[in-house]
Amino acid sequence: MTAPLDTDGPAAPPRANGELTFAEPWESRAFGMAVSLYESGAFTWPRFQAALITRIASAPRDEPYRYYQLWLAALEDVLVGLSVLSPADITARAETLAQRPRGHDHRA
Repeated sequence: MTAPLDTDGPAAPPRANGELTFAEPWESRAFGMAVSLYESGAFTWPRFQAALITRIASAPRDEPYRYYQLWLAALEDVLVGLSVLSPADITARAETLAQRPRGHDHRA
């Protein structure tokens, strides 16, 4: 089973020459987490897609568009909605990661 990614429309991931593009390593990791969780049956793709479209629609128009920040927020929304994580879990993990030095190797 492969995630049915949109090729156009509001939920379509950034592409260059037909290939997915990622500006930072964390973006590809967030992408991979969502696809892997979907492929393992943790949630349906329409559920994730709806959460992503909601995040995109509510994004401030006066700020730079950061697709993968919205992607990650949509994934968090889905996981919270399924009671896999709590908002407090997400906040605690984000605070822990924020304390790591820039450019670290992402090892636990």
